[in-house]
Amino acid sequence: MNTLNMDAVRQYVNANIVGFHQNRFQCLEKLSLKRLLTKNPYLFKAKNLVTAGDLISSLLDAFLSSSEEKLFGDFLEGLAIFVAENTSGGHKSAAQGIDLEFLDDDSHYIVSIKSGTNWGNSSQHKKLAQDLSNAVIRVRQLRTGKNIQPVLGICYGKTRTSYHKSGYLKVVGQNFWYLISGNKDLYTDIIEPLGYRAKEHNDAFLVQKNQLVNRFTREFLLRFCNENGAIDWVKLVEYNSGNFDLDKFVQ
Repeated sequence: MNTLNMDAVRQYVNANIVGFHQNRFQCLEKLSLKRLLTKNPYLFKAKNLVTAGDLISSLLDAFLSSSEEKLFGDFLEGLAIFVAENTSGGHKSAAQGIDLEFLDDDSHYIVSIKSGTNWGNSSQHKKLAQDLSNAVIRVRQLRTGKNIQPVLGICYGKTRTSYHKSGYLKVVGQNFWYLISGNKDLYTDIIEPLGYRAKEHNDAFLVQKNQLVNRFTREFLLRFCNENGAIDWVKLVEYNSGNFDLDKFVQ
């Protein structure tokens, strides 16, 4: 495995973290109140939100939290592939459900990359195991003579390395970054470049986010608040979940 050039990693991060921030802006630009109100209204009623502004802010934060986790997960996946390309000639896999393939000594690694440990439901976990198994069969047909090691690589977390009953190796956090780089400190070394122009991007994002909160709040007040200014929760829940047609299917 080649020694990782950290200057090249910093350049990659500086260039590509901008894309993450641009995608965050695009999430705001594409968002509508209709889409925002698909979030669980019962949860926010239970949290005793009584003003339209607080409700819209909470809905928006919940929406952005889930979308940003996906966006940043995509960024980390790209970074991991870049690292493997530079240390072992790794490449993005064309196999379904597989993100990365690389060679190290006598092993051919087949890697599915996840951002954090809390990912997917039981069906998605089963599909991952099947995708890794299918990829192993494909590589074995090439008859390379190398040991084939399927891996679930997770970018952050403290879970210890272990073999799953399906045969793949689960590698998390520091161990994952070491596996693809040979550098035990890489998991901390990448923190500093991730902050490249972060304040500048986040300040601009906050301005646009606040404008969106104001715009959606105004629209919400007109559509879902009564004459006294109180949130009409019945009307909101009807808008979110009203769809009665079961009488057509159940006698």
